[in-house]
Amino acid sequence: MRNLAFLFACLAWGAGILPARPKPNIVVFISDDLGRLDTSIHGSKDVRTPTMDALAERGMTFDNAYVASPSCCPSRFSFLTGLMPARHGAHPNHSQVKPGTKFLPPILKKMGYHIASFGKVAHGNRDFPGMDFNEPKKTDMSVEVKKYFSKRKIDGPVCLLVGDRRPHVEWTRQMNYDPNAITLPPFFIDTKQTREHWARYLTDIEGMDEEMGRVLEFARERFGDDFIFLFTSDHGGQWPFGKWNLYDYGTRVPLVACWPGKIKAGVRTDAMVSWVDILPTLIELAGGKVPGNIDGKSFVPVLRGEVKTHRDKVFTTNTGDKEMNIYPIRSVRIGQYKYIHNLRPLAYHTNHSDRLRNDGRGAYWHSWYEAAKTDSKAAAIVKRYHVRPEFELFDLDNDPLELDNLAENPAYKGKLAKLKAELKAWTTAQGDELKPHRDPYPVSSPVPEIERKPKKKKTRRGAKG
Repeated sequence: MRNLAFLFACLAWGAGILPARPKPNIVVFISDDLGRLDTSIHGSKDVRTPTMDALAERGMTFDNAYVASPSCCPSRFSFLTGLMPARHGAHPNHSQVKPGTKFLPPILKKMGYHIASFGKVAHGNRDFPGMDFNEPKKTDMSVEVKKYFSKRKIDGPVCLLVGDRRPHVEWTRQMNYDPNAITLPPFFIDTKQTREHWARYLTDIEGMDEEMGRVLEFARERFGDDFIFLFTSDHGGQWPFGKWNLYDYGTRVPLVACWPGKIKAGVRTDAMVSWVDILPTLIELAGGKVPGNIDGKSFVPVLRGEVKTHRDKVFTTNTGDKEMNIYPIRSVRIGQYKYIHNLRPLAYHTNHSDRLRNDGRGAYWHSWYEAAKTDSKAAAIVKRYHVRPEFELFDLDNDPLELDNLAENPAYKGKLAKLKAELKAWTTAQGDELKPHRDPYPVSSPVPEIERKPKKKKTRRGAKG
């Protein structure tokens, strides 16, 4: 009898009809507005993120992960479609993709995955194709996750997507860090108000990390040790030279991938990857076929340790955000060099961080302008923020904070020309029109102020007016 069973097993193997290997469960945790340098795994000596540290010890940390665009809408649509903004169409923030744009989650759905989204995954916490459930609530996602799965019996593999709104503004009023003891980025103006806002920002990062820890704990209870866990952020924080900028502080993000027994633990990689690559990678890890007509490409060979490189060049774009930010920028990085093309150099660069000077977001900007009146260094920082040359070139190995523009240096003329040509060829292939989404703010006029609309008076029910 045993021999007969063995014979049938051999025949089944030969015919290729053995049961397929179970597909892995997938968990993706996304932070909102968190720059790479503001994490413990990438050099911050202040912020406390033990969950992130543990993930780095258990998996692979990417030192050169970039988003497609440094604002929520185009970045998250690039994540969900595998397309760069010019191709999916949602180039400015708070816009929509082109009709007919195909999303990638339906591929996992067709493979039998139950896709559940909690918090901010798509921009605006909205639904997207392929999902089975979406809980847009912005807080206590781990509580909602446990509640949802406790009430359902799901037989197939799960793709769990969780987006924490932190450290997006407004930042918490709580300060778990001493404002006088923290270290500010060297390209900031050091004021009391800046330090207090920075302490609040770090507190929100810590809170996000704690929530990720609770989601990770749930995943272990639900899936055991055999699941993929990926952590990343949609772009840099809402700080000067961060969000809405193509400097690395705006576009280079944390990315850690864990899969015990499949991805080697405690490894760091220099491989350049883009946010458009994430879902193609997860689809391949799950055994699916990645579409060939997208910008993203799977970095599974990097995760498996088969290769050390992925992309030889990475592109990033910013077009703007309604009336706040009207400053289109394009960029390419090849090797250690980064080229930025500011498409409207005769316009002001300005955005929410300096124009919405509210508590918990940009109130510190009042102190920056005040400092600039008497401090030449502060004045130079404010000027560099608002007015930029058309071309910028940086050597990231020797100038990681991108403070020394080499574009006018004759020694780099050939390098600049090569990067210009690469960026031009790419934007042409993308169908990128290289235009602002509305008329920019010319430097011939004062820096624009925010027009405050008077609040409408509430009328009592039944009252006239």
